[in-house]
Amino acid sequence: MHQKIGKKQRLYLYIVIFLLLSTLNNHKLVKSDFFNFKISEINVFGLSEKNNLIISDNIKNIITENIFLVKKEFLTETLKKNSLVNSFEIKKIFPNKLNIKIEKTEFLAITNINGQNYFVGSNGKLTKYENTKKSLPYIFGLVNISKFVEFVEVVKISKYNFNSIKEIYFYPSGRWDIKNNDGQLVKLPSENLKLKLDSISLLQKNENFKNARIIDLRFKNKIIVTDD
Repeated sequence: MHQKIGKKQRLYLYIVIFLLLSTLNNHKLVKSDFFNFKISEINVFGLSEKNNLIISDNIKNIITENIFLVKKEFLTETLKKNSLVNSFEIKKIFPNKLNIKIEKTEFLAITNINGQNYFVGSNGKLTKYENTKKSLPYIFGLVNISKFVEFVEVVKISKYNFNSIKEIYFYPSGRWDIKNNDGQLVKLPSENLKLKLDSISLLQKNENFKNARIIDLRFKNKIIVTDD
């Protein structure tokens, strides 16, 4: 309902502007800044100052376009290409300003591709690695990024603490192993992942499994534990 009201208000505004522009007695008003609809300012928020400026620079070629004629498809495609962008909101501030609010992607892990380290984002994109104070797990293997994002989503809805993971191993079969900060390695099956992750949380609370170094959950109805 609010969206429909907004469209009506814009339509009324366009009609008023058209009438004003069509009136011969309003030449001075037409020449004033009020009717200067060329974009003169683009503000980007949500990332670091450096990365906000990079995005501004990428879209600066529309800086002189009429604000009513801005192609949102161009803005959308430009923003989607940036690996740091998870989502965004574009607002036209009349008469000549654009505000772009960005939600930054969450870095989930670090992986190496062809000798170069990358952050793996929750948006399924890779960002060139830079030093960070945040502790992130390292992925070994030729990881399928979309499958990894799905894997993290399952871990986060399970009882297993994703933040306790130090290393993640991806296998061509689509299976995962995880090693936590205490050095305990868990071998996971390719199916019933959430159920198996929930069971790890229970095992870790059991004194009989306190010294377990390897917990193998790959087999149906069986748990194999190695203490050394």
